[in-house]
Amino acid sequence: MEKLIIIGCGAAGMTAALYAARANLNPLVIAGPLPGGLLTQTSDVENYPGFPEAVNGYELMFKFQQQAEKFGARIENEKVEQVRLQPGGPQKLTLEGGRELECQALIIATGASPRWLGLESEKKFLGKGVSACATCDGAFYRNVPVTVVGGGDSAMEEACFLTHFASEVHLVHRRDAFRASQIMVDRAKSNPKIVFHLNSNVIDIFGDKDVDGVTIRNSVSGEETKIGCKGYFAALGHLPSTALFKGILEMDEAGYLKLQGQSSRTSMDGVFAAGDCADPAYRQAIHAAGMGCAAAIDAERWLNK
Repeated sequence: MEKLIIIGCGAAGMTAALYAARANLNPLVIAGPLPGGLLTQTSDVENYPGFPEAVNGYELMFKFQQQAEKFGARIENEKVEQVRLQPGGPQKLTLEGGRELECQALIIATGASPRWLGLESEKKFLGKGVSACATCDGAFYRNVPVTVVGGGDSAMEEACFLTHFASEVHLVHRRDAFRASQIMVDRAKSNPKIVFHLNSNVIDIFGDKDVDGVTIRNSVSGEETKIGCKGYFAALGHLPSTALFKGILEMDEAGYLKLQGQSSRTSMDGVFAAGDCADPAYRQAIHAAGMGCAAAIDAERWLNK
């Protein structure tokens, strides 16, 4: 039986692995289908402390893994298919190939994934003008126009944030009314840099090597319009990767794991969580890393009891 298993290998999972390994817990990391997490899909990361020059997202996560392995963390590129959890353990995991694992303590760091419209061009230009994080990538679009898709609070927040960099922000929403709170809508409408395109859908993103613009279609008139821009930001919310734990661990309405107070403890004794799967507010690598640190410390203290 393993002392500690960590599911997920993004910033939260790898930081948890680092701290747990240095505490001689010999952690096993089940890396999942996307080793390194979402950050590996980011070309340049400028806002992670310690890297005054931009660092490639894949390179950054590779360094995370190297550091964790240096202290004894073990990484397996497997996928967890099923979990059987009970208060106090042991926790049982079934991998995709049928192999079963048991552990005393479990850290869940499965992350979250952004919602997309589902356009092929979103995939084509991902990291080349297409992003789902204005906080991460907004500074790359100084003095050029960008497009934001969405109608909730996150869309308004991202549009307003991007006005600090972009020359113009085109906000595209499929309806004529917003899901966002009125105060956020008023704030966006009062910003002269934000141009609204209501009752409209993005039907394509075009460009050569990078994004050069989007094509939108008005759902009322059927008219199609091309908007020149260098950045496309999907602000449609995120989906926490917590389906495995539905009905087992407490979650909020959106599916994010609920934590106890300021700790990493979930609703089940001996099961901890860190990163975007339990963080609907920030979704930043540095915050996920901090949560991973807390989860490893909480797990170590729990095991020592």
